[in-house]
Amino acid sequence: MSSTLQRLVLGCGLLAAGLGNAFAKPYEVWAIDQSNSAGKTHGGTLYIYDGRDLERGHAAANAVPEKIDLGAAAAALCFAKTGANPVRPHMLAINARQNRAIVSFVASGHVLVLDAVARTPVDCIRTSVGAGGARQVHFAIPAPDESYIAVANQNGKLFERIETDYATDTYTLNTTAGIDLANCTTPNGAACQDAVLRPDNAPICPIIESTSRYVFVTLRGGGLFVVDAKRTPMQIVAEYDQHTVHPNGCLGAQVGSKMYVDSGGGTASHLFGADIYAFPVTGFSPANPPNIPLPRVVLSDTSEEADAHGATLTKHQRHLWVADRGRNFIWVIDTATDQMVHMIQLAGAVSADPTPDLLATSPNGSHVFMSLRGPNPLTADPHVSTGSTPGVGVIKVLQDGRSGFFEGAALASNIDAAGIERADVHALSIRLK
Repeated sequence: MSSTLQRLVLGCGLLAAGLGNAFAKPYEVWAIDQSNSAGKTHGGTLYIYDGRDLERGHAAANAVPEKIDLGAAAAALCFAKTGANPVRPHMLAINARQNRAIVSFVASGHVLVLDAVARTPVDCIRTSVGAGGARQVHFAIPAPDESYIAVANQNGKLFERIETDYATDTYTLNTTAGIDLANCTTPNGAACQDAVLRPDNAPICPIIESTSRYVFVTLRGGGLFVVDAKRTPMQIVAEYDQHTVHPNGCLGAQVGSKMYVDSGGGTASHLFGADIYAFPVTGFSPANPPNIPLPRVVLSDTSEEADAHGATLTKHQRHLWVADRGRNFIWVIDTATDQMVHMIQLAGAVSADPTPDLLATSPNGSHVFMSLRGPNPLTADPHVSTGSTPGVGVIKVLQDGRSGFFEGAALASNIDAAGIERADVHALSIRLK
């Protein structure tokens, strides 16, 4: 598969950009309601839409998805292999050849591999228990070269690697490759987790640059590590403190030699915040002092309710869209100048409180899709993650990516026995057919 089809991480989602001659190809939009399967304490529901159906804008509400109950065959496989059920499918990623889907279960620490064509479970791996006795998978993302899956084991405070062979469907957690972010020492001799430098080293999102060598690992308490993922054990090659990179980063979007990374709110210790940084993708070395190479601050907003989260690049990578889920709008950044050129307001006729989480661009560049949170969010602080219309939002892209119009939404629902809406759509990705 051409490197133009490789997917880069974004905003706790996937970057649909740089697809070259794939613009005309049919595609699917995958989204996951992370609430439990009906009558169970685990599972979740995968919704798969034909992309053309969602492109109908205001008629997207009539789109009929395939529904996959992750509490059925997938849960059975996970239980058979690990002795535990998978709980809270939080993130989703598609490999470069578009035939496998990687689902991250944030509450139980499982990584599920699905056959993306047959919609059947292939393998299930449970990650390691950290020093504090916990394990979670906030996000597991396949490398562009398909040699590994990078795993942010959040409350285990471990950065782990699963070796992958998609041809033989062989997936192995390499326990000798991981980094204990709570107890390691940086190349400069500092504690990786430190009350002043990096107070809470729960990894949030691994962001892999296009060569698959370097991974930008964002941290819940602020700070960031750049890791050489091709070494065993993996090696920290750049270290950043909380004053340089703020907490809760969850997007990555590469444009040439520049990697955009954000920080946001959504945790009790850091409710609000929105920053966008532009890092280089080269120049890393264990011999460098801390915070070198220094990222450029593209945007910084400390307003109440601010929470930068998901992002996507528009066609030809001309603009970066970043969702503020706390305030229901999208920043539009010109990637040539790194200037904010527009804000797309989302609250209105389609939804009074959409709460956009992750974003993904259609392969033809005509639309951007959003995962929309529910009235009873299962992740992130309710101050910023509570929404009124769980499902997939559809934005028509205008002015060559400089603007957009929120046209419609395909809604999800999971009513419990008490009549309460539990649907909470978070994971989102594009799969080329």
